Amino acid sequence: MERMWSPWRSRHIRSADRRTNEERASLFLRIAEADADEENFVLWRGDTAFVVMNLFPYNNGHLLIVPFRKVEDYDALTSEEQIELAVLTDRCIRWLRQAVEPDGFNVGMNLGRAAGAGVPEHLHVHVVPRWGGDTNFMPTLADTKVVPESMEETYRKLRAAVEAIT
Repeated sequence: MERMWSPWRSRHIRSADRRTNEERASLFLRIAEADADEENFVLWRGDTAFVVMNLFPYNNGHLLIVPFRKVEDYDALTSEEQIELAVLTDRCIRWLRQAVEPDGFNVGMNLGRAAGAGVPEHLHVHVVPRWGGDTNFMPTLADTKVVPESMEETYRKLRAAVEAIT
């Protein structure tokens, strides 16, 4: 397997090795409780949920909408949480359209480990911008995903879109 240089991930990898299982399980709670939105790539805080950039994005601009409350099942969400997740999905699409001009989107949830959830105990919505040219040979032949822009640059673009649209 070939390697692609991605220095922005090293901070997360180093910190992940030092976390206990309990700390790993509360990743979203720690982000929600921290007073470090820029450092954690948090774009928005609502009443019941927040929007954060995925540290391991499928594409640049891959956003996660996360309830503040740790909840595993969709049907365990309150009506207020369900409504805010829907409203924030709309906002994320609008912000991404302005900031990174995608050709389309993947939007959804992976509920439970069997469905591919990376953090199955804390449900979250994925909003992934897509471009006609973002599918190429690298993942298939080289087992490598190319993310063409730094997290910091995408964050700056998205923050400008949040301020302009919200």
